[in-house]
Parts: sequence; C-alpha cells; structure tokens
Amino acid sequence: MENFVVSARKYRPATFRSVVGQQHVTTTLQNAIVSQHLAQAFLFCGPRGVGKTTCARILAKTINCEFVEEHVRKGRPVSELLQTQPGIVPDALQKAADPDNTPFELEACGKCSSCRAFQENASFNVHELDAASNNSVEDIRSLVEQVRYAPQQGRFKVYIIDEVHMLSNAAFNAFLKTLEEPPSYAIFILATTERHKIIPTILSRCQIFDFNRIRVDDIRGHLRYVATQEQIQAEDDALHLLAQKADGGLRDALSMFDQMVTFSGHNLSYKDVIQNLHILDYEYYFRLIDALLTENLSGTLLLLEEVMQNGFDLHNFVVGAAEHLRGLLVCKDPVTVQLLEVSDNIRQKYVQQAQAAPLPFLLSALNLVSQCDREFKQAKNQRLHVELMLMKLAYLNSAVQFARDLSAAPAAAASTQRASSDNGEAKKKSSVTTSPVPASSPPAPTGSAEVPVTSAPGASGTVPLPATPAPTPVPAASSQPKSAPADPEPIVPIESGVEELHGTPSIEDEAATQVPPTPQLRDSVPHVEIGKPSVAGHEPGQLPVTAAPLPPPRPGMPTGKPIGLGSKLPGLGNLAAMKAQLEQQAAAGKAAVDTEPSGPVTGLPAINDEVLQRVWKELTEERKAISMMHYSLLNRPVQANENHLIMLRVDNPVQEDQFNEFRAEFLGELRRRTGYPRLNVQAEVVERIETGRKLYTSNDKLEYLMEKYPMLTAMKQKLGLDADF
Repeated sequence: MENFVVSARKYRPATFRSVVGQQHVTTTLQNAIVSQHLAQAFLFCGPRGVGKTTCARILAKTINCEFVEEHVRKGRPVSELLQTQPGIVPDALQKAADPDNTPFELEACGKCSSCRAFQENASFNVHELDAASNNSVEDIRSLVEQVRYAPQQGRFKVYIIDEVHMLSNAAFNAFLKTLEEPPSYAIFILATTERHKIIPTILSRCQIFDFNRIRVDDIRGHLRYVATQEQIQAEDDALHLLAQKADGGLRDALSMFDQMVTFSGHNLSYKDVIQNLHILDYEYYFRLIDALLTENLSGTLLLLEEVMQNGFDLHNFVVGAAEHLRGLLVCKDPVTVQLLEVSDNIRQKYVQQAQAAPLPFLLSALNLVSQCDREFKQAKNQRLHVELMLMKLAYLNSAVQFARDLSAAPAAAASTQRASSDNGEAKKKSSVTTSPVPASSPPAPTGSAEVPVTSAPGASGTVPLPATPAPTPVPAASSQPKSAPADPEPIVPIESGVEELHGTPSIEDEAATQVPPTPQLRDSVPHVEIGKPSVAGHEPGQLPVTAAPLPPPRPGMPTGKPIGLGSKLPGLGNLAAMKAQLEQQAAAGKAAVDTEPSGPVTGLPAINDEVLQRVWKELTEERKAISMMHYSLLNRPVQANENHLIMLRVDNPVQEDQFNEFRAEFLGELRRRTGYPRLNVQAEVVERIETGRKLYTSNDKLEYLMEKYPMLTAMKQKLGLDADF
C-alpha cells in the first residue's frame, strides 16, 4: 500500500512562481538574486501557513542552482550554456527561438546536481533548525561552530531557523556577533509568527519581509488546481467555504480539503462541507432576516431553537448574524458589493435580500446585534439574552415607522396651520377694493394701501401694496385734509420693543412688588445762631422722622453725624436723644432691607431651573469683571425651593457680610432677568465638621497605634525597641 502524502506537502511550491499570494516577497527576492544584492540575514514574519518556510527553501535552492551561478554571477549567455551545459538550462529557455533575448523570471532549473540534492533532502548546503526544541545557548554555539566550515559544493550555505522567537535571550545574545558579521558564504533565514518577541538587536541585523494573509480568491484558486490534479469534482461554494474557514492560511485550507475528500469521496459538495465542518449555513441567516422583515416572531424563535438543537454555539450565531447584516449593508450599493467575500451564488442571494431590507432596519439591527455580542459574556441567561435581541429585531420596522409618524405629526400640523393662515390672508386681500382712491380721500388706517401711479398725462392707475399692520395712526400730510378717522386708536406706550394693546391681568402681588420709599433724614436740630428749629412746628431737641427710616450703614463704616448739623455741638441732652434716635433708625433700616415683601407664599409658579442656572451663571461671570472675590463667592451650585428661596452656602461669616454688601443689587438683577419677582437669596454659613487628628509622619502613626493599643507600648519597653524612620 502506497503511503499517503497530504496535499500541503505534495503540492508544496517548488519555485517562486508557484508561491500563492506573496508576490511582493518573491519579486523582491528574485531581484536581489539578479542584482547580486543578497543580504546575509533575512527575517520572514507572518501568520501560520502563508509560505514563510517554503520561500526560505526556494531561496536556498535558487541561490545554489548551477544555472544561476553560470548565467547570473558569471554572466555567460543562455545560448552558450545550451551548447556546453544544456542540462542546467530551464525548459522554457530551451524551447525559445532566441533564448538570449527572451525575458524570463529567474527560477532554479531543477535539473542540476544541487537542485536534485535539494529536492531529495540530501543537500549539505541547507541546514534547518527548529528553535522551539533547540533554544538554548549550547544549540546556538554548535550552530556557530558549523558556520566556520565552507560549503564543499556550491557557493552558499543556508541556515533556516524556524520559530526563531522561541530562542532564549541568552541564545539571542550568543547569536548576535555571527549574525552581524557572518562569512561570505553563510546566509541566515529566520522565520517566525510572533515578530514582537524578537529582541531589537536581532531585528536590526536582518532584512524583514512581512507575509500577508492569503486572499480567499487565491486560496480557492489553488484548491481548484489541487482538485483538478486529483480528479475531484468540487463545487465552487464548497471550495469558497473552505477558503473562508482557513482564515488566510493555505496549509489549513489544504488540510481541511483532504478531510472533506476523505469524508465525501471524489464529489465534494457544499452540504458535505457544512455537515462535516459544523458550520452555520448562510441559509439560516437568510431565513432569519426574512422572518424579521415580516415580523414573524414565532418563526424567529423556532429558528433559534433549531440552531441550538443542531449543536451550534449561541455566541457564534450572534457573530454570524452581525456578519450577515454587514453583508446586506454592503450589498445596498452596487459599488461596494465586491467587498463581500462569498461565492457568486451566495452573492446573488445577498443582493436580492438587501433590496428588500430597508436601510434604517439594517443599521438599527446591526447596532442591536453588536450590543448583544458585547454583553453576551456577562449575561447569566444567555439564551434569554439572545431571544430578547430577536424580539427587538422582530418589531424593529414598526418602531422605525412609529418614530417617523411621530416626527411627521408636528410638521403636518404646522403645514396645516400655515395653509389656514395663508387662506385667511388671501381672504383679507380679496376683500380690499381695487378701485382708484381719490386724492382727497383719507388714507386707510390699516390693511392694504393703494398708491396712485401716473404713467402719462391723462392716464392714472393704482398699485395695491401688501397689507402691513399700523399700530399707531400716521399724521396726515399738509396736502391731505385735516379730517382724521372716525374712531382713532389710542396711542399705547411701547416698552422694551413690545406693544401691548390690551391689559394683561397680573398674577403677582402688587404689594410685594412695591418699592419702599427712599428714607431721608431732615434736619430739625436748632441752630445756635438763629435759635429756632429748622423745621416749623417742632420744638428744639425733637427730631421728626419722615416717610421712611434711613438705610442701614455698611458694615465697618462709622455712622458719623447727621446731615445738616451745625458747626457747633448741641447740649448733652439733645446728643443722647439723637444717639438713641439714630440707633432706632439703623435698626428700622436693616429690617426694611432684609425683610422681603410680604404676601402669600403658597401657589407660586414652579421655577424653571434651566433659566435660573443660566442667569446665575451670567451674573457670576459679570461679577468676575468687578471683583474676583464676588466671583468666587457666587461660583457655587444653587437651587431654589418651592418658596422661591435660594440658600447660598458660604464658608464663613466674612463671606456672608461680603455678599450682603451687594445683595440688593444682585437680587434685583436676578429677579429682572429670571422673571420671578418673589425670588430671594439668603446667605448661610456652612458648619464645618471637626475631623480627627491628621497622621502625616511615621511618628504620628506610631503614637496613634500606641494610644489605641497599649500593648505596643509595653512590648516596646520590654524588648527595648526604638523606631527607625
């Protein structure tokens, strides 16, 4: 019985041309060989199964080929080699009419002794080392000892070190000097899947080639080639699914291909691949979207049950649903259909379903599925979590339509109102007469006006003007008659740019909004020179008080003597009476300022907190330009209660006095801008809570522990310990 060779080894590329999906690497290596700019060390990086070791072997085979040695390095023409050494010339050049002028890609001939020894794994010029099992310093030292010996046949000795990231740091350091300055005949090719684990000193000594993941179409084409060589009938959908499942690795794709051929024989079908690889079919997701578009919740839940009964993972189902929605979103535009990496038959199904699915549904559904994917691991009941997502998706179209109707309702109402107002204007315009107005007739107070226009002598006409409101009657010109309209409208004063034609009842308390009269102090002290009181009807020594008391003096300011006192002081009796009267006036003035307008405190309108915060912030910024002390005092969170009272919490009594200095001005501006006349602000000193002792140093901490645990003191004295900080 003949030994079976897996496809990954049987169809392993032997030339640069046969390497799949890495043209940027193979072209660079071929140009380096032709130009004789070959580096002494290469580093091949990339995922598994993309051709790193394969390209290393092809490079080692090509640089030791006798045809490359004779034609490239020695410069002998192909025609001369055909006469002297025809066995080393490639077949493509042997069949060419003019071999010297025929362009060709540089490849190993595969006929010379070096190439045959390489193909039979008997070449002494190629050494492969597995760094995963030979990662010590001793292994690298033995490798360095081998480098000292020149090749017996050929020009180069090639050392291929696979999985080089597994070497220890000591092994890397032992390898540095040889890698930087190797002999002229030694070339090192390092291959790894984890470039970040290699130390920078190694990276700086190598030419680095990054291998890409192989495209799905390239893998599918190679699988088709292998199937043709093996005489296997395979469906395109099956090969495409294998290429997708390989995730960019050709070796993985060939391994799965061998497995599928073993399962299904020489007829490889799409259903066999799905059944054997245990893959969620596209058909599940097409059925899912059809049920969601028709709001068939029962069918959706039954489909989820079928998926679970077939043994599929719920998380994979959610991830696949997100990929399917992404595919539908891509297929909405013909330009982006090419981004969908599926077979042609599946692509046609995607395009058909994308036409039936609205774009808002796809975007919202993709958002819900992505959220379910993120929260799946944290869910306790994962099946219920997925079912809730499907329930939301089932009625997503209805929710989107409801949101549209809700947003369209105000627009429709506005258009209807606009149409009715237009009709009313049209009626008003149509009721206006279009006959010429005589020059002697008075102008209309409101509505449309007509201006007489004379185009020629003896011809006159009128041009109607649009209706404009006339809040006040315009005085007639001197050329017009003096007569006025029968019932002229009274002139209403306009304040702040707003005209008020009718009286508006006020909901505010008039008594509360009255401004207290300005307190005045009249001089009633008798003058020494005259000997009579300055106010008639009062005897000397009496001080009459007028309408209101004086305002309270500012904190820290001396009261001084009253206005109007003479230069000479009165007697002691009059002075004592004056002092008592001034104290009474000061107390009355303080009460007048601090006492807010009386009135009912119930039934007040609710304060719009947004307006209050905005106005407070504006006033605070304005105070910043006056005094930073005022700004720091007001720049703190405030809130009004149901009685329109704001408690401003300050840190100390000094701040309270500072606020009281400008409280009246600030409160008036706050009321005016917010529109709440009963608004009030009171300063309140926040009581500080005394905290415990602060432990800053190590000595403080030790003393605190010794006070709390007296046993520490006894132990310190008994053992003779001392703190060392």
